[in-house]
Amino acid sequence: MAILEIRTLGDPILKSRAAEVTTFDAELARLVDDMLETMRAAPGVGLAAPQVGRLIRMFVWDDAEDHGAMVNPKITWFSEETEEAEEGCLSVPGFYFPVARSVSVKVRARRPDGTHVDVTAEGFRARVFQHEIDHLDGILFIDRLAPDLRKEAMRNLRDHDFGMSPPPSKPAKTL
Repeated sequence: MAILEIRTLGDPILKSRAAEVTTFDAELARLVDDMLETMRAAPGVGLAAPQVGRLIRMFVWDDAEDHGAMVNPKITWFSEETEEAEEGCLSVPGFYFPVARSVSVKVRARRPDGTHVDVTAEGFRARVFQHEIDHLDGILFIDRLAPDLRKEAMRNLRDHDFGMSPPPSKPAKTL
Protein backbone atom coordinates (compact mmCIF):
# COMPACT_ATOMS: atom_id res chain seq x y z
CA MET A 1 0.00 0.00 0.00
CA ALA A 2 1.04 3.59 -0.56
CA ILE A 3 0.12 7.08 0.54
CA LEU A 4 -1.08 9.00 -2.52
CA GLU A 5 -0.85 12.74 -3.19
CA ILE A 6 -4.15 14.50 -2.45
CA ARG A 7 -4.99 17.12 -5.06
CA THR A 8 -6.09 20.48 -3.64
CA LEU A 9 -8.27 23.41 -4.64
CA GLY A 10 -7.01 24.90 -7.88
CA ASP A 11 -6.23 21.56 -9.49
CA PRO A 12 -8.48 21.24 -12.58
CA ILE A 13 -9.15 17.53 -11.99
CA LEU A 14 -11.31 18.48 -9.00
CA LYS A 15 -13.72 20.30 -11.32
CA SER A 16 -13.94 17.43 -13.84
CA ARG A 17 -16.58 14.71 -14.14
CA ALA A 18 -15.11 11.25 -13.53
CA ALA A 19 -15.49 8.34 -15.97
CA GLU A 20 -17.35 5.12 -15.21
CA VAL A 21 -15.21 2.19 -14.11
CA THR A 22 -15.43 -0.72 -16.53
CA THR A 23 -12.61 -2.97 -15.30
CA PHE A 24 -12.78 -4.60 -11.88
CA ASP A 25 -9.32 -6.05 -11.36
CA ALA A 26 -6.30 -6.18 -9.06
CA GLU A 27 -5.29 -2.63 -10.07
CA LEU A 28 -8.65 -1.29 -8.87
CA ALA A 29 -8.38 -3.29 -5.62
CA ARG A 30 -4.88 -1.89 -5.05
CA LEU A 31 -6.16 1.65 -5.65
CA VAL A 32 -8.90 1.07 -3.04
CA ASP A 33 -6.29 -0.05 -0.49
CA ASP A 34 -4.03 2.92 -1.28
CA MET A 35 -6.94 5.36 -1.04
CA LEU A 36 -8.06 3.95 2.32
CA GLU A 37 -4.50 4.27 3.64
CA THR A 38 -4.20 7.82 2.26
CA MET A 39 -7.57 8.88 3.70
CA ARG A 40 -6.78 7.51 7.15
CA ALA A 41 -3.32 9.11 7.19
CA ALA A 42 -4.71 12.53 6.19
CA PRO A 43 -6.88 11.99 8.38
CA GLY A 44 -10.31 11.98 6.76
CA VAL A 45 -13.55 10.01 6.57
CA GLY A 46 -13.96 9.92 2.79
CA LEU A 47 -11.82 10.22 -0.31
CA ALA A 48 -12.84 10.22 -3.97
CA ALA A 49 -10.57 8.96 -6.75
CA PRO A 50 -10.27 12.38 -8.47
CA GLN A 51 -8.76 13.72 -5.25
CA VAL A 52 -5.78 11.41 -5.83
CA GLY A 53 -5.51 12.13 -9.55
CA ARG A 54 -7.64 9.25 -10.83
CA LEU A 55 -10.58 10.48 -12.90
CA ILE A 56 -12.82 7.47 -12.20
CA ARG A 57 -16.14 7.12 -10.37
CA MET A 58 -15.03 5.58 -7.09
CA PHE A 59 -14.71 6.65 -3.48
CA VAL A 60 -13.73 5.15 -0.15
CA TRP A 61 -15.01 5.93 3.33
CA ASP A 62 -14.41 5.05 6.96
CA ASP A 63 -16.83 6.55 9.47
CA ALA A 64 -15.69 4.51 12.52
CA GLU A 65 -18.76 2.24 12.29
CA ASP A 66 -17.95 0.82 8.86
CA HIS A 67 -15.69 1.38 5.89
CA GLY A 68 -15.58 0.43 2.25
CA ALA A 69 -15.50 1.54 -1.35
CA MET A 70 -18.22 2.42 -3.83
CA VAL A 71 -17.63 2.14 -7.56
CA ASN A 72 -19.88 3.92 -10.07
CA PRO A 73 -22.18 5.14 -7.26
CA LYS A 74 -25.47 6.79 -8.07
CA ILE A 75 -27.85 8.34 -5.57
CA THR A 76 -31.27 6.89 -6.41
CA TRP A 77 -33.20 8.68 -3.65
CA PHE A 78 -32.73 11.72 -1.38
CA SER A 79 -34.81 12.43 1.71
CA GLU A 80 -36.70 15.70 1.59
CA GLU A 81 -35.48 16.42 5.09
CA THR A 82 -32.14 18.22 5.10
CA GLU A 83 -29.71 19.26 7.78
CA GLU A 84 -27.03 21.91 7.76
CA ALA A 85 -23.70 20.93 9.31
CA GLU A 86 -20.04 21.93 9.09
CA GLU A 87 -18.12 20.15 6.36
CA GLY A 88 -14.47 20.05 5.50
CA CYS A 89 -12.56 18.43 2.67
CA LEU A 90 -9.12 16.91 2.26
CA SER A 91 -8.80 18.93 -0.96
CA VAL A 92 -9.56 22.17 0.92
CA PRO A 93 -7.63 21.44 4.13
CA GLY A 94 -8.22 23.54 7.21
CA PHE A 95 -11.49 25.12 6.04
CA TYR A 96 -14.97 24.21 7.29
CA PHE A 97 -18.28 25.64 6.19
CA PRO A 98 -21.96 24.81 6.82
CA VAL A 99 -23.52 22.75 4.02
CA ALA A 100 -27.14 21.57 3.80
CA ARG A 101 -27.49 17.90 2.81
CA SER A 102 -30.27 15.33 2.79
CA VAL A 103 -30.36 13.38 6.05
CA SER A 104 -30.71 10.07 4.23
CA VAL A 105 -29.96 8.71 0.76
CA LYS A 106 -30.14 5.47 -1.17
CA VAL A 107 -27.11 4.66 -3.30
CA ARG A 108 -26.74 2.02 -6.01
CA ALA A 109 -23.14 1.11 -6.76
CA ARG A 110 -20.72 -1.70 -7.34
CA ARG A 111 -18.10 -3.04 -4.98
CA PRO A 112 -14.47 -3.15 -6.15
CA ASP A 113 -15.01 -6.81 -7.13
CA GLY A 114 -17.83 -5.74 -9.47
CA THR A 115 -20.79 -7.04 -7.45
CA HIS A 116 -23.82 -4.76 -7.22
CA VAL A 117 -24.88 -3.18 -3.94
CA ASP A 118 -27.77 -0.98 -2.80
CA VAL A 119 -27.10 0.98 0.39
CA THR A 120 -29.32 3.21 2.49
CA ALA A 121 -27.28 5.75 4.46
CA GLU A 122 -28.48 8.09 7.16
CA GLY A 123 -27.01 10.91 9.18
CA PHE A 124 -23.26 11.38 8.99
CA ARG A 125 -22.72 8.54 6.50
CA ALA A 126 -25.36 10.04 4.17
CA ARG A 127 -23.44 13.32 4.32
CA VAL A 128 -20.14 11.57 3.53
CA PHE A 129 -21.67 9.72 0.57
CA GLN A 130 -23.19 12.90 -0.88
CA HIS A 131 -19.92 14.81 -0.44
CA GLU A 132 -17.85 12.08 -2.14
CA ILE A 133 -20.32 11.56 -5.01
CA ASP A 134 -20.21 15.33 -5.60
CA HIS A 135 -16.44 14.96 -6.11
CA LEU A 136 -17.14 12.45 -8.89
CA ASP A 137 -19.21 15.11 -10.65
CA GLY A 138 -16.58 17.84 -10.25
CA ILE A 139 -18.44 19.56 -7.40
CA LEU A 140 -16.63 20.75 -4.28
CA PHE A 141 -18.46 21.31 -1.00
CA ILE A 142 -17.80 25.05 -1.30
CA ASP A 143 -19.88 24.99 -4.51
CA ARG A 144 -22.87 23.99 -2.32
CA LEU A 145 -22.65 27.07 -0.09
CA ALA A 146 -25.24 29.84 -0.16
CA PRO A 147 -24.09 32.60 -2.57
CA ASP A 148 -23.06 35.14 0.10
CA LEU A 149 -21.23 32.52 2.15
CA ARG A 150 -19.54 31.16 -0.98
CA LYS A 151 -18.21 34.63 -1.82
CA GLU A 152 -16.87 34.98 1.73
CA ALA A 153 -15.36 31.48 1.62
CA MET A 154 -13.62 32.16 -1.70
CA ARG A 155 -12.24 35.43 -0.30
CA ASN A 156 -10.88 33.55 2.73
CA LEU A 157 -9.33 30.89 0.49
CA ARG A 158 -7.68 33.54 -1.72
CA ASP A 159 -6.45 35.48 1.34
CA HIS A 160 -4.66 32.34 2.47
CA ASP A 161 -3.11 31.91 -1.00
CA PHE A 162 -4.69 28.48 -1.01
CA GLY A 163 -4.70 26.38 -4.15
CA MET A 164 -2.82 28.89 -6.22
CA SER A 165 0.15 26.64 -6.89
CA PRO A 166 0.34 25.00 -10.31
CA PRO A 167 -1.25 21.55 -10.62
CA PRO A 168 0.99 18.50 -10.20
CA SER A 169 3.09 17.52 -13.19
CA LYS A 170 1.44 14.06 -13.32
CA PRO A 171 -1.71 14.07 -15.48
CA ALA A 172 -4.91 12.47 -14.26
CA LYS A 173 -5.23 8.75 -14.98
CA THR A 174 -8.23 6.67 -15.84
CA LEU A 175 -8.44 2.91 -15.54
